[in-house]
Amino acid sequence: MWMTLEEVAAYLKVSRETVYKLAQQRKLPASKVGNQWRFRKDLIDISLTGDAQTLPTNTIENRQILESSGGQS
Repeated sequence: MWMTLEEVAAYLKVSRETVYKLAQQRKLPASKVGNQWRFRKDLIDISLTGDAQTLPTNTIENRQILESSGGQS
C-alpha cells in the first residue's frame, strides 16, 4: 500500500516536516514522484523493525515498484 507524506506522518504520529526530513536524508524508505513523496507502508514497517536487509536498495528500485503498480495503493 502506498502512502502520502501526510498519511505517513499520521501513521508514525510525527509532523509532516519530520517525515519530509527523514525521506530527504534517506532514513525513511521513500520514492519521489514528480514533486510528491510516496511511501510503501510495508517498507515503513520493515524499517521500523530494523530488518533493513529486506528493503529495496535504492530510490530507482522504489520508483520501478511504484510505476509497475500504476502508482496505486
